[in-house]
Parts: sequence; structure tokens; C-alpha cells
Amino acid sequence: MHELILGGARSGKSRLAERLATESALQVTYVATSQPLDGEMSSRIRQHRERRPQRWGLIEEPLELARVLEEQAAQDRCLLVDCLTLWLTNLLMLDDGARLNQECDALLSLLPALPGRLILVSNETGLGVVPMGELTRRYVDEAGLLHQAIAERCQRVVFTVAGLPMILKGDPL
Repeated sequence: MHELILGGARSGKSRLAERLATESALQVTYVATSQPLDGEMSSRIRQHRERRPQRWGLIEEPLELARVLEEQAAQDRCLLVDCLTLWLTNLLMLDDGARLNQECDALLSLLPALPGRLILVSNETGLGVVPMGELTRRYVDEAGLLHQAIAERCQRVVFTVAGLPMILKGDPL
């Protein structure tokens, strides 16, 4: 099963994803896309690490997500990716439109064929006002398009608000 879990900042999306991965009873590999570029992000990364079970594998990959998923996916494994919007940000910061398209296309092409359980976490950014800056507008647009394409390919899509999951597509939790 492939799942997309969306939500705002501190909505409970990562906790839900971690709970589902634990409940899967499969070998779990956590794929982290964030980079500790400042003190606040380092603190967030530390909190996530402390919350995760020690037995989970960890792969830190800020750019080549499709490659990692293809290498790691297996029928008896659960891959938890946290998070797609940080991955997208990393690609946007390269300021290389061809690379952004290449990596997104690779991920979208790969998803239907991936074996095992896949839980993708991402920030929903399109619920507020239209941002003023060009890069920020591009980020919101790219994230929205990515979410639509991934949601189409996933069997379950969940939106979290205040720690409460709302099923948008697929079986109940």
C-alpha cells in the first residue's frame, strides 16, 4: 500500500506516519529529506530522531528520492518518507529546473511499481493566501502539483488537522 499523509505544520502528520509504520509490523526504513541548515531545523531533526524506534533504519537523502526508494523498496519493508515538501525545497534551491523536473518525474514514474508499504509525508501549503514572492509562489504551485500527482498514485490519502486524521481517499485507519 502507498499512502500520502498531508497536513500543516505541527498537525500530527509525522506522528501518524510513524504510528502506521510501527503498526505495519514490517521492517521500517525512515527516509529523511531534511538538512540541518540552521539551529531550529537541527532541533526538529533531533526531536524526530528521539521519537523513532532505534530498530528503524535511517537514510538521509535530500535530492535523489526516487533512487533511494527504488534501492530500498521490498515486499517485506515499510519506507517512510518525511517529507516531500522539504525534498521539493531542496530541489528548488538548486535553481535547476531540469533537475527538479527530472527528480519529480522519476518519483512519479517509480511509484506505481514500488513493492511493499510506502508512507509519504508532506506539508499542505496551499490553504492560505497566495504568497507575494515569486519563489514562494513557485514552491506552493510545485507542491500542489506534486501532491495531486502523488495522491492519484496512492491507495490512501490522509489529511491531518490537530492530530486528527481525515481520510480523503482509501480505507479508514
